Amino acid sequence: MTPITLAIACLLAVTLGYVSLCAVSPFGDCRKCRGMGHAIKTDRKGRMKRGKDCRRCDATGKRIRAGRWLYNRAARIHRDGTR
Repeated sequence: MTPITLAIACLLAVTLGYVSLCAVSPFGDCRKCRGMGHAIKTDRKGRMKRGKDCRRCDATGKRIRAGRWLYNRAARIHRDGTR
């Protein structure tokens, strides 16, 4: 295989892998709270305690993946344009 063909094959494999991931699991963990839904704080004695709710994911711990967001947007535009 030439290097160009190998690069195209790798790029195609990564793209198809991400598309299948977005189809199977459209929601991923929130990057800010790491899927917890809230921050972890420590009190003055050093014990862990629950912090404030995450504002980015509204305390669910899940966010929609970028690829799924793009697919939803494209599907909505297509649906609205063909009515």
